[in-house]
Amino acid sequence: MSMDSSVVFFSSWMILALLLALGTTAPQAHARAFFVFGDSLVDSGNNDYLVTTARADSPPYGIDYPTHRPTGRFSNGLNIPDIISEQIGEQPTLPYLSPELTGERLLVGANFASAGIGILNDTGIQFLNIIRIYKQLEYFQQYQQRVTTLIGAAQTERLVNQALVLITLGGNDFVNNYYLVPFSARSRQFSLPDYVRYLISEYRKVLRRLYELGARRVLVTGTGPMGCVPAELAMRSRNGECAVELQRAADLFNPQLVQMINGLNNEIGGDVFIAANAFRMHMDFISNPGAYGFVTSKIACCGQGPYNGLGLCTIASNLCANRDIYAFWDAFHPSERANRYIVRQILSGSTDYMHPMNLSNIMALDSRT
Repeated sequence: MSMDSSVVFFSSWMILALLLALGTTAPQAHARAFFVFGDSLVDSGNNDYLVTTARADSPPYGIDYPTHRPTGRFSNGLNIPDIISEQIGEQPTLPYLSPELTGERLLVGANFASAGIGILNDTGIQFLNIIRIYKQLEYFQQYQQRVTTLIGAAQTERLVNQALVLITLGGNDFVNNYYLVPFSARSRQFSLPDYVRYLISEYRKVLRRLYELGARRVLVTGTGPMGCVPAELAMRSRNGECAVELQRAADLFNPQLVQMINGLNNEIGGDVFIAANAFRMHMDFISNPGAYGFVTSKIACCGQGPYNGLGLCTIASNLCANRDIYAFWDAFHPSERANRYIVRQILSGSTDYMHPMNLSNIMALDSRT
């Protein structure tokens, strides 16, 4: 080998070694980031870092989580964002307030959700210090600034634009605001139809802001059948029937949410917002629990009082032995197994469940662009 060729050979190996070294230290692009906004149905532990009563940081919460310890999730195990991440082959998103959310973990996305919040700022005031929705959006801006220092502005914009987003709001605006107490401030201010219209107009502002911050694929869940959860059965039901007024609220809210989403998409000129029919997803196993392998959809696994629907789930509560046969884990929240059914419909449900398309169709469509 000549001297010139030796130099070229040596230089090539030096460049290759340098590239390999950089490859092991530089942040790597992930398939798709995932961002989560909303309330306790999707909170993965942000409230553990806050001085609030809306917490799930003590046993038996987390009894079926891989660590068998409480994580701040309002579940016996995994929640809906965890299962979505699992199904799309990504790591679960960490709570934004977690000190572990640094470096490459930022590129996976972040969970900004906070138990107790609603569309309105006065929803959940009894829980004191919670991350209201516009604060969650401020944190999303802050997140983007942090990622920009890691991978640059252009790559950050691309990461956010290509990300999947989940937002779950609305239920607390009824159960922890309008119907929290008889003759609440909001129920004196608004009739139910007017209140629903007000919520929808405020929710539209939230979704529009999310779009302005770069979100381009957003799953928006409607409210579940609020009158059928164990807490409402315990407080409002005589014979286990769903509470009529809360069901009426959901029946008013959800169709208007879909109409608002359709209007936003038409205004934007694309299917940015995807409506998830959480009401129907829940009613499938609430109406016919046996068809889905549940022994009951009325009694919570963990709790006390009628239907185990009163108070918090604590170490002193009644606790079922087999969480897989209970549709509800606690007074308000589905069990992990019920969450898995919900995510299955998000992934592959018909347009009766996901409008205008399900998550599998979204992933296939976006992989071609």
